Amino acid sequence: MKVVVAIDSFKGCLTSREANQAAAEGIRSVSPDAEIVQVPVSDGGEGFLEAFHSAMGGEIVEVLVRDPLMRPVTAQYLLLDGLAVIEIAQASGLTLLSEEERNPLVATSYGTGQLVADAVRRGAQHIIVGLGGSATSDAGIGMLRALIDNLPSSSSNRGRARSWDDIEEIKSVRFTIASDVKNPLCGENGAAHVFAPQKGASQDDVLALDERARKFAEVSAKHFGYDRQNMAGAGAAGGLGYAFLQYMNAECRPGIELLLETIGFKGIVGDADLVVTGEGSADRQTLMGKLPMGILQQSADVPVCLIAGRICDKEQLLQAGFAGVECINPAGISLEEAMKKEVATRHISLALKSILPLLMSYDDKGRA
Repeated sequence: MKVVVAIDSFKGCLTSREANQAAAEGIRSVSPDAEIVQVPVSDGGEGFLEAFHSAMGGEIVEVLVRDPLMRPVTAQYLLLDGLAVIEIAQASGLTLLSEEERNPLVATSYGTGQLVADAVRRGAQHIIVGLGGSATSDAGIGMLRALIDNLPSSSSNRGRARSWDDIEEIKSVRFTIASDVKNPLCGENGAAHVFAPQKGASQDDVLALDERARKFAEVSAKHFGYDRQNMAGAGAAGGLGYAFLQYMNAECRPGIELLLETIGFKGIVGDADLVVTGEGSADRQTLMGKLPMGILQQSADVPVCLIAGRICDKEQLLQAGFAGVECINPAGISLEEAMKKEVATRHISLALKSILPLLMSYDDKGRA
């Protein structure tokens, strides 16, 4: 029996790798001889870099960059045969700030630009950027400034201030941004209104941030002769998506789709008997392109079991094609208790131990 385990991180609790390992232990307790393939996964946020490195190998490059408040911080990215994979949370992430330090009016994406610049200097020709977990809402202005500051410019700029047009080296690099966010840059559904409050913005801050982004987009549109502020993904990561789309002609792809395609997931599950995926909380929003849905869509006819710490809309999830949908937590457990690492680890293992006998009885249509 071959089981592929590809579970998203349980945010604030377990990494994808830890959740996979817990599931594998539960499977082995029932089927010691099972072939278990663990695939760390991410949709572009936490664990994105680790997922690519686990699947592809390559060199982990460490760079001293600036965090969202311009303090020195060591960040990593992956480099392999001209491909670089950057997780923006490494340099511009919300987890780098205490709750009291969160302030998107001043937080900058400069450090992400330093990572991009380093990858370009090392010869990267294709850069994949995971746009998740940002602390910023600067529309990528900080990132662009870092590229201007850190990449060589053409000789024609002597005697005047450097500008984006002088940065020739980056124009031959292909960019792909990984994000499930479809929001535009500005407006009620834009980066500031939807996401900035989570990053510490007051209502007045939101209005100021939205206006700043709108003015930046207007200036950019006049410069390039086109305007991409309303493209899907422009509002991702506080508008970093917009900067990549407008200035680097980036392609925007769903994070899990991009990861699975890059690592050859269809080949991994081709001869599997079962796939186990999961996330912290599963409901009807899972069906809107979240990670478990990406796993389901690329698993062909192999039964896919979905586990989660919290389950709502179970019937809709089953109707979407999941062979099993199971909550790992017992009824009545407090969120505080369920979020403890050792508790979540134990519950994942117990859940797989409990449901695996039923899953093993599924026929080739994925039903018992």
